[in-house]
Parts: sequence; C-alpha cells; structure tokens
Amino acid sequence: MAASELYTKFARVWIPDPEEVWKSAELLKDYKPGDKVLLLHLEEGKDLEYRLDPKTKELPHLRNPDILVGENDLTALSYLHEPAVLHNLRVRFIDSKLIYTYCGIVLVAINPYEQLPIYGEDIINAYSGQNMGDMDPHIFAVAEEAYKQMARDERNQSIIVSGESGAGKTVSAKYAMRYFATVSGSASEANVEEKVLASNPIMESIGNAKTTRNDNSSRFGKYIEIGFDKRYRIIGANMRTYLLEKSRVVFQAEEERNYHIFYQLCASAKLPEFKMLRLGNANNFHYTKQGGSPVIEGVDDTKEMAHTRQACTLLGISESYQMGIFRILAGILHLGNVAFTSRDSDSCAIPPKHEPLSIFSDLMGVDYEEMCHWLCHRKLATATETYIKPISKLQATNARDALAKHIYAKLFSWIVDHVNQALHSAVKQHSFIGVLDIYGFETFEINSFEQFCINYANEKLQQQFNMHVFKLEQEEYMKEQIPWTLIDFYDNQPCINLIESKLGILDLLDEECKMPKGTDDTWAQKLYNTHLNKCALFEKPRLSNKAFIIQHFADKVEYQCEGFLEKNKDTVFEEQIKVLKSSKFKMLPELFQDDEKAISPTSATSSGRTPLTRTPVKPTKGRPGQTAKEHKKTVGHQFRNSLHLLMETLNATTPHYVRCIKPNDFKFPFTFDEKRAVQQLRACGVLETIRISAAGFPSRWTYQEFFSRYRVLMKQKDVLSDRKQTCKNVLEKLILDKDKYQFGKTKIFFRAGQVAYLEKLRADKLRAACIRIQKTIRGWLLRKKYLRVRKAAIVVQRYVRGYQARCYAKFLRRTKAATIIQKFWRMYIVRKRYKIRRSATIVLQSYLRGYLARNRYRKMLREHKAVIIQKWVRGWVARTHYKRSTHAIIYLQCCFRRMMAKRELKKLKIEARSVERYKKLHIGMENKIMQLQRKVDEQNKDYKCLMEKLTNLEGIYNSETEKLRSDLERLQLSEEEAKIATGRVLSLQEEIAKLRKDLEQTQSEKKSIEERADRYKQETEQLVSNLKEENTLLKQEKEALNHLIVEQAKEMTETMEKKLVEETKQLELDLNDERLRYQNLLNEFSRLEERYDDLKEEMTLMVNVPKPGHKRTDSTHSSNESEYTFSSEIAETEDMPLRTEEPSEKKVPLDMSLFLKLQKRVTELEQEKQVMQDELDRKEEQVLRSKAKEEERPQIRGAELEYESLKRQELESENKKLKNELNELRKALSEKSAPEVTAPGAPAYRVLMEQLTSVSEELDVRKEEVLILRSQLVSQKEAIQPKNTMTDSTILLEDVQKMKDKGEIAQAYIGLKETNRLLESQLQSQKRSHENEAEALRGEIQSLKEENNRQQQLLAQNLQLPPEARIEASLQHEITRLTNENLYFEELYADDPKKYQSYRISLYKRMIDLMEQLEKQDKTVRKLKKQLKVFAKKIGELEVGQMENISPGQIIDEPIRPVNIPRKEKDFQGMLEYKKEDEQKLVKNLILELKPRGVAVNLIPGLPAYILFMCVRHADYLNDDQKVRSLLTSTINSIKKVLKKRGDDFETVSFWLSNTCRFLHCLKQYSGEEGFMKHNTSRQNEHCLTNFDLAEYRQVLSDLAIQIYQQLVRVLENILQPMIVSGMLEHETIQGVSGVKPTGLRKRTSSIADEGTYTLDSILRQLNSFHSVMCQHGMDPELIKQVVKQMFYIVGAVTLNNLLLRKDMCSWSKGMQIRYNVSQLEEWLRDKNLMNSGAKETLEPLIQAAQLLQVKKKTDDDAEAICSMCSALTTAQIVKVLNLYTPVNEFEERVSVSFIRTIQMRLRDRKDSPQLLMDAKHIFPVTFPFNPSSLALETIQIPASLGLGFISRV
Repeated sequence: MAASELYTKFARVWIPDPEEVWKSAELLKDYKPGDKVLLLHLEEGKDLEYRLDPKTKELPHLRNPDILVGENDLTALSYLHEPAVLHNLRVRFIDSKLIYTYCGIVLVAINPYEQLPIYGEDIINAYSGQNMGDMDPHIFAVAEEAYKQMARDERNQSIIVSGESGAGKTVSAKYAMRYFATVSGSASEANVEEKVLASNPIMESIGNAKTTRNDNSSRFGKYIEIGFDKRYRIIGANMRTYLLEKSRVVFQAEEERNYHIFYQLCASAKLPEFKMLRLGNANNFHYTKQGGSPVIEGVDDTKEMAHTRQACTLLGISESYQMGIFRILAGILHLGNVAFTSRDSDSCAIPPKHEPLSIFSDLMGVDYEEMCHWLCHRKLATATETYIKPISKLQATNARDALAKHIYAKLFSWIVDHVNQALHSAVKQHSFIGVLDIYGFETFEINSFEQFCINYANEKLQQQFNMHVFKLEQEEYMKEQIPWTLIDFYDNQPCINLIESKLGILDLLDEECKMPKGTDDTWAQKLYNTHLNKCALFEKPRLSNKAFIIQHFADKVEYQCEGFLEKNKDTVFEEQIKVLKSSKFKMLPELFQDDEKAISPTSATSSGRTPLTRTPVKPTKGRPGQTAKEHKKTVGHQFRNSLHLLMETLNATTPHYVRCIKPNDFKFPFTFDEKRAVQQLRACGVLETIRISAAGFPSRWTYQEFFSRYRVLMKQKDVLSDRKQTCKNVLEKLILDKDKYQFGKTKIFFRAGQVAYLEKLRADKLRAACIRIQKTIRGWLLRKKYLRVRKAAIVVQRYVRGYQARCYAKFLRRTKAATIIQKFWRMYIVRKRYKIRRSATIVLQSYLRGYLARNRYRKMLREHKAVIIQKWVRGWVARTHYKRSTHAIIYLQCCFRRMMAKRELKKLKIEARSVERYKKLHIGMENKIMQLQRKVDEQNKDYKCLMEKLTNLEGIYNSETEKLRSDLERLQLSEEEAKIATGRVLSLQEEIAKLRKDLEQTQSEKKSIEERADRYKQETEQLVSNLKEENTLLKQEKEALNHLIVEQAKEMTETMEKKLVEETKQLELDLNDERLRYQNLLNEFSRLEERYDDLKEEMTLMVNVPKPGHKRTDSTHSSNESEYTFSSEIAETEDMPLRTEEPSEKKVPLDMSLFLKLQKRVTELEQEKQVMQDELDRKEEQVLRSKAKEEERPQIRGAELEYESLKRQELESENKKLKNELNELRKALSEKSAPEVTAPGAPAYRVLMEQLTSVSEELDVRKEEVLILRSQLVSQKEAIQPKNTMTDSTILLEDVQKMKDKGEIAQAYIGLKETNRLLESQLQSQKRSHENEAEALRGEIQSLKEENNRQQQLLAQNLQLPPEARIEASLQHEITRLTNENLYFEELYADDPKKYQSYRISLYKRMIDLMEQLEKQDKTVRKLKKQLKVFAKKIGELEVGQMENISPGQIIDEPIRPVNIPRKEKDFQGMLEYKKEDEQKLVKNLILELKPRGVAVNLIPGLPAYILFMCVRHADYLNDDQKVRSLLTSTINSIKKVLKKRGDDFETVSFWLSNTCRFLHCLKQYSGEEGFMKHNTSRQNEHCLTNFDLAEYRQVLSDLAIQIYQQLVRVLENILQPMIVSGMLEHETIQGVSGVKPTGLRKRTSSIADEGTYTLDSILRQLNSFHSVMCQHGMDPELIKQVVKQMFYIVGAVTLNNLLLRKDMCSWSKGMQIRYNVSQLEEWLRDKNLMNSGAKETLEPLIQAAQLLQVKKKTDDDAEAICSMCSALTTAQIVKVLNLYTPVNEFEERVSVSFIRTIQMRLRDRKDSPQLLMDAKHIFPVTFPFNPSSLALETIQIPASLGLGFISRV
C-alpha cells in the first residue's frame, strides 16, 4: 500500500510547531497526489491550511494509533520518527509516571526530580533472573541483562551511562552498582559490595558540586570495573576517572558551589579534631564564596561529612590519613585567601606575617619564607644560566590558583588510588562489568577546551554505539534468514579524523604548544589554512578570526580559540612543587611521587578539567630517561590516549546503553519541556537508533502473536493448522507490496507504517462487526419494545373498560343509597329537633324550681343562724357583768384587811420599845438556862434515836420524794395541757370571728367564682385537649428516644465486641510477629551454621593434607558432639568416659553461644506468648462472665467441689500405691540373707529409704496443697468476678430502662436524694465496719494463738505416729486447715472485695512458691529414683547369681513347655534394644541411606520416628543418660546431613519434616505430662518415659522442624517460581479472550532462553504432586494447610509483583484471565478440603488487582467503589495499576490523570506500607500443633528391608 493512501479523512498527523516542537492535527479531507495544501483541524479547535514544501513535497508525519501510544519500546511504534518518539516519552512520563523507556538496546531514563519507590530490594528481587523484555523498562533490567550475559557468555560487559549535567547519570550508575552488589553478594567476608557502594559518597564529596542545572553534578567522568570470580560473586572493583574540572577549585559561577568536601569541612569546623585546621564559615574563604550559594536546600553538610568519614573508614583509609586529607583541603582554602600587593607593574609582594599564608605553611609543613618567595618569583633557565624573575600581581594570582588546582588534582588522584587499593582483590578476577558514568554532548554560548574534549569523547562513543546497533541489526536479520541490505547510517569517522588524525586539530594544537612563541591566534590561522574549505565538517565563523565550528553528530558547535594553548600545556611552576615536596608533612610528598614515574600526569591548566587515568596498584618501572619526556605530554595527548584505552575496553566488552534525559531546566518534578527533550534526544543518539531501525524492518512479530492479533482479518477457510503458512497467505492478500514485509524463521518483519495499516484494517473490521451487532441488537430491542407496547395497550384497554363498568355500577348503587340516606336523614333531623326542644323545656323547669328552693333554704338558714348568734351574745354579756361585780367585791375586802393589819403592827412596835418589857423577859432566865442544859442532854439522847429513825425515814422519804416528783411532773404536764387548751379555746374563738368574716367574704366572692367557673371550665377543656396533643407528641418522642437509646446500646455493645475482636487479632498478630522473628533468627542461625560447616570443610581440605597410607574413615561416621547436645544437671557433673574416636575438628564455642542466645530468645518469646494468651483468655472470660447468670454459681461451686474430691481420692490412691511399693521394697531388702547384700548395703539402704520417705511425704503434702489451692481459687474467682465486674453495656441498658416515664426529671431528683441517703448510710456502715474490723483483728490474734497451740499439739502427735500414718494425718490436717482458712476469709471479706482480692493475690503468690518447691522436690525425687534403680539393678544381679547356684539337675528335671513361648509376643513393652557400638549403623540405615519413596509407599507413615523413639525409650528404661544424649544428637546431626546433601529434593525434605514432627509428638505424648496424656490409652500411659525429662530436646527438635519447614518452602518456591508468571499471566487459559498486542520489544538474541511454556494446568499438577507426597508421608493435616497457604501466597505475590511491573499485562482481558485462574485454584482447594487453611485469603490482593482491571474507571462513584473494594492493596499498588492500565482495543479508554488524582485524594488518609511490591520471600510463622498417635508401640513391626536386624524388640 502506498504511503499517500494513508492520508485520508480523519487521519492524524504531526506538524512542526515553534513552541511545542510538534503539534497534532487531523485531516479534514482526503489527500490526493498533487495537492499543495492540506486542510487540518488542530486539537485546540482551530482549522489550518498546511502548505507542502514545493521542492520536497514531503507529507507531514503520520501519528500512531492510540493503542500503540505508551509502548515500552520506542521501536515497537509503527511510525518511527521524531514526533512519535517525543509523544510516546511524554505520555509515559507525564500520564503514567514512568521514567524508563526502551529504544531498542538503549534505556532512556528521564529524571523525575522526585524520589520514587522503585529502587527497593523487593524491586531488585523482582527483576533478578528475568529477561530484559519480560518486565517494564528499568535500570535494573539493564543491569540484570549485563549480569546474565556475563554469566552465560563468559564475556565482560559494560554499561555506558551518558547525558547532560542534571540528567541523572550518577544516580543511574549508582543504582546499577547497587543491583550488582545485591544480586551477586561477595565471595569473602570483606563485604566488597559494601565497599563498592561506599566509594560513591567519597567520590561525590570530592568530585561533585552544585551547578545551575544540578545540585549534585558530577564534574568528572568515571569508569568503574566491578570484578567477579568464577561463581560470579563480587571480589573487587577498580575505578578510572576522566577530565576532572579543576577550574572549579578556584572559580565558581553565580549560584554555583565548589566541590562538596570544602563546605562539609567548613560545616564541621567546630568539631574538636578539626580545630587545628582553623576553619570557619564558607563565606570567609575566597574559593567557596564566589558563587554566593554556600548552602543547598535540604542538604546537611555536617551529616554528609560524617557519611564521608564513615565511607573512608569502611574503605580502609585510616584516621591519620583522613586528617591528612582534611589538612590538605584546609590548606587549599587558606591558600585561596593569600593576597598580593603590587610593587610595580612587573613585581608584587605578600604582606609580612600574612596569616592565611602562615596557616597554609603550618598545615602543609613547609617553610613560610620560601613559600612566600616562590609565590612572587619564578625561575627561568637557559642553556647557560638560570635567572630568578619577579612576577606581576596578576601572574602571581594565576600561579597561586594553578598551585591550588594542582594540589587538588594530586589529592584527587591519590584518593582514587587508595579507593582502588581498598577495592582490589587478591583473588584472580574471572570477569567484570564496567559502569561508565561520563558527560554527554555539551554546547554553550562560549565553548572552550573542556567542551572540545567532551564532545570528542562523545564522538568516539557515538561511533561505537552506531557500530554496535548496526551489528545487532545485522545479527537479527541473519538469524531470521532475511536478505541483508546495507542500511545507510550516519558515520562520524570524518569528524573523528578531523580531530585526532595527523595534522588534525589536536595534532596542530600540540605542535603549536611546542613553539616558543605560539599563541591561540597563530594556532587558529593554522587551522584555517589546513582544514577550511577542505573538510566539510570544519567551518569558520563570519565575524571572528579566533573561533572555529565543527559539525558534530548532534549539532554544530562553535569553539573559542582563546585559552586552548594554555589549558593544553597545563603550566605549574616547578619551584613551588619542590617546596611542597620538601614538606615535613609526610603525606604531602606522597602526592607528588607520581611526577617522576607516573604514566600520565594529572596536572591541568588554570581553568581546565583534568584527564585522569587508572593508576595501577603496582608501580611500573620505566626507563631512566623516559620521565621527563612523558612529563611534557600535553593534556590533549593524554586525553586521547585515555580515550583510546577506554574504547579498547568497551570494544572488548558487550555494551549496554543508558541515555539520561533532563526534562526541564528548573528541576520541577514530572514536568516535560519538549524543546529541551528533543535537543538531548538528538544529541544522545536515540533518534539515530530510531532512524537505523526505521530504515529496515522496525516492526517484528512472531507468527503466533500475529495470528492472535489479526485472527479477525482471516476467514475460516484461511485458518490452517500451520500458523506460519496461514500468516503468509493472509499477508499476501492484505499487503500487495511484498517489499513491505519479510518472513523470517520465527518472526514477520514489517516496514514502517505497515502495522498501523494492519491496525486500521483490524479496527475497520471490528467497527463493521460492531455496526452489524448494533444493528441487529437495536432491531431486536425495537421489536421487543413494540410487542411489549402492544401487549401493554391490550391490557390497558381491558382494565379501562372494566374500570368504566365498575364506575357505572357504582353510580347506580350510590343513587339508591343516597335516597335511603335522605329518608333517614330527614327523619333524624325532625326527631333531633323535637328532642332538643323537649330537653330544653325540662332544663328550664329544673333550673327554675331549683332556684326557688334554694332561696327558701337560704332564708330559713339565715333566720336560724341569727337566733344562735343572739343566744351566744346574751350569754356573754351576762357572764361579763357577773365577773366584773365579783372582782370589785374581792378588791374591797382586800383593802379593808390591809388597813386592819397596819393598825396591829403599829401597836406591836410601840410595846417593843419600852424597858419594862425587857425586864419581864429576863425574869427566870437562869432557871431557864439550867432547864435548857438538862433539856440539851435529853435532846442528845433523843438525837441519837432520831438519827436512827432519820436514816430509816430518809429511805422512805426518797421513795416518797420520787413519787411526789413524778406526781409533780404529771401535774405540771396536765397544767401545761390545760394552759394549751385554754390558749386553744381563745384561738378557736378568734378563728370563729375570722371565719364569720370569711363567710361573709366567701358568700360575696362565690358569685364571682361561679361566674368565672364557666369560663375556667372552657379554658380547662381547651388546655386538656392541648395537653393531650402534647402528651401524644411527647410519647412519640419518648418512644423515638427509647428506640435511639436501645440502638446506641446495641452499637456500643457491638463496638465493644469489635474492639475485643480487634484486640484479639492484634494479640495474634503480635504473637505471629514474634514467632516470625524467632523463626527468621533460626533461619539465619541455620544459614550461619551451614556456612560454618562449609568453611570448616574448606579448612580441613586446606590444612589436613592426606598422607600416604592414610586409612579412609567410614562416610557415615559422624561426631557425637553437636550444638544440640544437652544434658541434665546430674549428667553434667558426672565424668564422661573417653571416646575411642575423636573428630578431627573441635567444636567452636561461637555456635553454642549463638544457640544459647537463640534458646534464651525462645524462652522469652514463649513467656510473651503465655502472657498474651493469658490476657486473651482473661478478656474472653470477662465477656463470658458478664453474660453468665447468678443461678449458675452454685452449680459451678458444686462442680469444683466434686473436682476437688476426685483429685483428693486420686492422690490418696497414688499415696497408697507408693506406700505399698515402699513396703515391698523394704521387705525385699530385709529378706536378703546374703552377707554381700545385707552387711555393706544395709546402712545405705536405710539412709536411702529415710530420704525417700521424707521426700515423698513432703512432695505429697505440697502437691495436695497446690491442687486444693488451685481448685478453690478458680471457684472463688468465678464466684466473685461476676459481682464486681459489670460491662458498660449492661449498666447502660439498666439506665435506659429507668428513664422511660413522663416524669423522668422528677424521678432523677428523687433518685439523687435516695443516693445521698444511701451514701450517708454507707458512710455510717463503713465507720461501723472499721470498728468491727478492729474487733475482728483482736479475735483473729486470739484464734491464731489457739491455732498455734493446736498445731504444736498436732505436730507432737504426728511425731509419735509411724511414717505411713504420718502422711495421711498431715494431708488430712492440711486439707482441713486450708478449707477452714479459705471459708473463714471468704466470710470475713465478703463485704470488702478489695481485701479479698489482696488475700487472693497472696494466695497466688503462695501457690507459685509451692509450685517452685514442688519442682525442686520433683528433681530430687527423680535423682533418688535413679539411685534407687541402680540399687535395684544391683539386687537383680545378685538374685541372678543366687539362681546360678541352683544345681543343674533341678533345672533339667523341670518339664519344657514350648507352647508358652509365643505368648511372650503379648508382653512387648514397645521398646527397641541396640548395642552402643551399633548406634552409627542404626543412624546410617535409618536416616542417611533411607530412600523416602520406598518408605512412603510400602510402610506406615512416620516409621523412622517411631523406631527412634522406641530406642530412646529403651535407653530411658536403662537409665543411661549418655546413650539417650548420644542417640538424640546423632539423629539430629544425621537429619541435618541428609537435608544438606539432598535438600533440593522435595520428597526428602517433606519426608523428614513429617518424621521430625512425629518424633516431636512422640516425645510429648509419652513425656508423662498431663497435658499431653489426655488422649492416651492406659497402655500408652504405661509407655511414658520414666527417668529423663527431654523438654530441652523437644525444643531442639522443634527448632529443627522449623528449619526443615523453611527449607521445604524454599524448595517449593524454586519449583513453582518458573511456572507462576507463565501459567498465571502469560498463558491464555480462556482462548481468544485477550488478543493482547505484542510488546514489539526486540529482545537481544543472547537474552532469549529456550524454556518450556508453563500453563495453569502445570501449576495445578505440581500442586497435586506436592499434596499427594505430603499425604503419603503422613504429614500432619494442620501442617499441610500451612504449607498450602505458603504456596498460594507465593503464587499470589509473584503474580501480583509481575503484574505491577509489566505494562502489557494491565488490561481488561488480562484481568478476566487472572480471575479465571484464581477460580481454578480455589476449586483445587475445595477438592482437597483446604478452604479453611487461609490459602484463599493470601490471593485476595491478586483478586482485587484483577477486579481493578475490570471495573469502570471514570466517575467519582467508580473511585469510591474502587477505594472500598481494594482493601488488600496499598495506595501505591492501586495507583500503579491505574497508571499501567493499557487498552488492548481502540474501543477501550485509558484511565485519565484526574481520575488517578481522585483516587489518591480519597486514599491519602489510608495508613499502609509505601512499598510497591509484595515480599515474595516472606514465610509465614509455622506452628506444630500437638497431634498424638493412636498407634500402639508394641504392635509396630520392623521390616527387614531397613536392615535393622541388630536391634531387638523388648
């Protein structure tokens, strides 16, 4: 098809644009040959007339179909031209955020200026082992390709990284080296890969600087050779450097910096070790402040300095040398501050005692005066004389700068040499991979000698690149047997000849440098004369005579001749160098030793870069006269030699190309500047690669890909069984021009544009098919719609007619009903009117009659009340008159009597004053006195009698007084009552008066109240109705609130349950994390152990050289020493017998210490596990107890009491059994009459029996005490906790039930008052309880005293009892005491839970102490039992000796009964006996040489484990701890040896994992521990171990099982890994669904591996094989589930990781394929009954990724659905899948950028891992649940095929 035929209407083209470089447009009409104008429609909506060039008549470039846009490889585009390449890169970079793209063999890397999460170790692992075209473009893919080709082809490789400054060259080279370091590892313990990576910080600090384009620009080129040994592990590296930019040391442009190391030194100046350097701020030094930008945003120079020093230390540069380097660098800074003063125009001087120069001299160890002199003078030497000439200030400044640059260059070279020495390896290098990080093509406004050298180097590299691309194209054509036609490509050899040939630019430059008076102008004239008008690539500028133009492969460059000669000469004053060489600072002269013997010097000009070559570690010896000559070599000559050496190296290797592109000059992230990108694409050779590809057959498809894609263009008759012939036949019909395609052996080759034509045909065919399908579907839909409408119309008619009939019937019924209603209504109206009138008349009559009766009643009542009032008033008036008259009469009587008394008193006073009266009175006074004396005596006598009477009367008086007092009080009370009654009468009278007044007021107000009553009644009725309405509303609100409260309660309950579940899950996750961490440590330990064994073997081979006649030992012989050898406390103290054979190498204590650390870690993890489990159980118990009822407590308590009684009975029976055995033993010992038994052994036996008796007593007492305490504590805990623990939900529900009435506020107030009263009562009760507590404590003290006395009495009684009765008495006493104590405290603390809780805690502590004592007693009992068995064995031997003394005749006379012999078969004890010397044979036949396949098929599962355990049982039965230890150690070591030898065989690993687990289960099942004996039969319980506790060996076997499980997972992974991607992603399980377009990537011939294609059936068959093998070996079902879960995780993780790294797999049809494949895996799980294994959940991320490929991705609702659906995917994974989504057909749409941003905004709050890929190496922590065996040991038969005839059943 002609190209012009493609320019039809709606075809899209590219037209040039000054701003966007290329702009897309669409044809508005077909193009016809001869048209001069094309009518175009631009994307922004404008129409344009595009005029064709009248000379060339070239049509604009056609645009590729949208389906091809975004390809991984630019050469896969149908139209290969500049706009297509630019657009494809832009779409991938901006829309898909993909920075890597292939262009044939070139990797184009665009700098994103943003840190991307695509360089982690998971990405490295994903690319490791993959072919270059299988995954998305990446620097790791290029590195993997180089590494793979080096290993497969045994040919050295090179990775050439080029680009502009700031394009990311250094970072790309760094990531490539990181990939090699991670994938290959190192061959020694020196960690060479870390040293290789550590060289980057050093080289960046001394060779990188900030420029206007890049903050970390590499200012030199470097080629790093990474060396590998024969096993392709890194052994060393070597670095070569090129063109160091020395001018940056003394000059920096605006916004630029010097080398990083100077600023790092200034930032670290305050460190103590740097004080001697006398540094400060960077702005204080001339060499660091010129750029004006001393700080880089986001970079901490102090931390970078620490990293640099750390890297130096890692590379072996000592602290002294580091300080020496820093001294030299500080000296350079101080040298830059040296100032000169002019004396005249030709001389200058330095100020005296100039501080910068003195610091420089001190740091460098040189003489100040001498240095000062030679900085201002120079020496001129002629043939006869030598002159010292002063120099001007400008010359002195230039000489100072030249010296500084020279010192820095020498230091740079010295550091590179020492880095190479650190990376050098003594091991012979087998191959290497070189990484070339070199500058790209440069062109500036002013280009000088540096740009000339750089562009010269790029010309050489471009030539090599073109030749390599041309060679690969030729190889591809020859491989496919396609006729080879010479492709015209740009050859830049003429440009190279112009530069380096004889009389070339460099040759003329060197010649001019040798001329005494040569200048830049004379050299320019020679260039003009030699090359102008003779070479088409050389031109002269029109307006300049000091410049020239060279036409390079990328662009024309104009070079300014000024400075070329000076930079090429590289002048440094020799006298200054001599001063430095004479330095006392030892390191400084070392820098200049190379001047005499260097192959290529490293000095440069005052403003140039330094070409550096690799300096060998061993110095070369040159001829004596060669030094001076070589020293005169110019910089250009040196650079040309270095470049030739580099090209030789590259030509001897297989190159790989990385072209770095700088997307914009402003360092904006993900911003694409088309102009800058096109410039770099032209300069780096990418477009040249495109042009070479486009010149031939750029599009290449395999026959199968072509058939799958274009099957729609074929008819059924065209499809043949031969795919190749089918494709040929179809192409001949579709493309008539046979020159447009070629048929190869495996591929079809197309010219440019043909794929687009085929895509157009395919799209047209699909469009026509779609139109036909749409036409048919639309017709079918319209017919269905018509039928549906017709049917609906008939139904509507039927219903309408029925409706009308029903309406008419309804009208008739309504008419008749209306007549009847009218009749009854009229009758009702009349009757109602009559009833109203009649009721009104009756009401009026009743009211009138009531009114008259009430008036009559009021009149009668009024008259009656008036009579009563008159009666009371008249009585009151009469009484008042009487009282007034009586009072007046009494008053008159009183006055009269007073008057008479006054008169009598007056008379008596007059008589008393007279004398005669006194005389009369004294007559007979003496007689009276005598009489009175006698009377006194008589009265004394009477007094005594009266006193006696008085005492009697006093008692009577007191009683009478009390009576009178009581009567008085009673009278007083009655008096008070009388007063109160009087007051009450008065008050009643007052009230009567008030009531009368009130009555009058009431009667007056009654009328008004009656009037208001009617109004109030109406208002009340209105209010009642309103209140009823409000009440209904309030009830509704109340019901709503109640409903809301109930819902909230449910929500809170559910929330608490969810929290509990989450906490449970978190605890399980923590437990799994700890288990995983432990198993990872165990895995690391096993790896170190294997490494140690390998090193030990190597040491054995190196040291133990076999001598002549040396006898070779048996291959099965192994040392009995192992890191898993453990012994009990008794065995460690016993002396071990010497072994006859000692191993050649001894045990290294490091492994044992590591194992002990691991064992300690295991113990800690187990403790943490127990704590977590206890916490989990506690939370579950709280939930259960909150739901338990109070009625269940007595039942629980009764069950606990039954449990206690059963345990007590069991212990009593065991105690009786022990007593019987002890009695029998005593009896047997006492009955021995032999003197050799009784005489010496009697004391020992007595002591033994006493010890055993006492220990047994103590043990039984402790056991019983612990048992009772435990049972009682459990019962009390369950009885108390429901009282004190209430969940929030129950409290809330109770509160809700209380607040349901209308008056809830009033009830709350009442409740508050009741609460206050309750608190007061509680306060008083607490006070009383404190008093009661004090009394209880006093009583407790008394009871304790009584208890103490009782204990002493019991102790005295027990001591008098015999030992047998003593145990029972102590047990009974202890039970009684603890029960009473427990009951007492339970009653005592019933009201105080806190005290009872503290009491329980003390009981717990006591129980723990008792358990510890119990363990100690158990150990002592075991020890004594061992000694007892030893004595019993000796007794048995003595009995045998006594039996031998019986006469033979007696034995002969006994009848022989052979029929009884077979009956011994029933008496087997399930043990196997073997001799000590047969142990190695046992291990050899049972482990080392056992074939798993035969055992698994023919014998019972786990037979080796049973046999080994039966042997261990016998050794335990013999009490031979050495034999047990030796057998277990040999078993473990032999299993390890077998797994090390055949560790890649799945059957072997599965077999020994199964047997190791079975052996572990046997050790648990027969350990004698109660927890493992629940499922045993009585016979199995008799087979338990009796002498040894093998718990430590159980832990060792568990660790061994974990190691075997991890090895099994690795074997599974290695087998499944090659199948997963092909079976799950690439293979089309559903044929014809995907139709995936081929990637178009032309893989390198050497990269394609001939591997078989795997399908999903292959994976399922492999899974069936694994499952059947594990089942045959008898592996535990739970363990099989864990293995299957791990297998499915590997499948899901590897599939998802490849999906995330392959753009071609992210499509709708591929999502369907993945979901179908996952459904097949789920079906497999159902068939095997493994759906509950957790394997399906591991596939959830893959399932969600497949769903994400299939769901709609347009609207916000779609985004919300995606966010809720993809819960198992991280945000990075979701965004990555959306970015990679690629439509397979034109009818699909790409995911818009706005939609992806919407997803990111919705997921920004999600907290998940930023890691992109899943960890495919992750291994879930494994557990080994206890699985007891029902197989009886005594029934096991040993097959003869095992060769174990030397062991016998016991």
